[in-house]
Amino acid sequence: LQLVESGGGLVQPGGSLRLSCADSGFSLDNYAIGWFRRAPGKERESVSCISSSGGSKNYAESAKGRFTISRDHAKNTVYLEMNNLEIEDTAVYFCAADRHVKGGCTLFMTFYEYWGQGTQVTVSS
Repeated sequence: LQLVESGGGLVQPGGSLRLSCADSGFSLDNYAIGWFRRAPGKERESVSCISSSGGSKNYAESAKGRFTISRDHAKNTVYLEMNNLEIEDTAVYFCAADRHVKGGCTLFMTFYEYWGQGTQVTVSS
């Protein structure tokens, strides 16, 4: 897999962004996909994940109520819709793929084998 994230950028507090995670060469249908982020000076942390079918989703506490993960199998893309962004959401956001967890998804990043290069999200006034 070669995951590619896009959609990052500069946004004001309270604004929204939609991140995309895609692979142009291989199908993501059989993979759970997770979103993770690494803020400046901090460890990488989990944000959200979605099962291969799209029927199961999990969110970190920081994302609940503000972020929505979804996937479009026809477009071979997973999205992370981020609303009401806060300065603390500033980070490089990564998507990753996991083929081992079945029927659901995990926020434990050690399960994820394939990682994208990341996209920068900056929330600033």
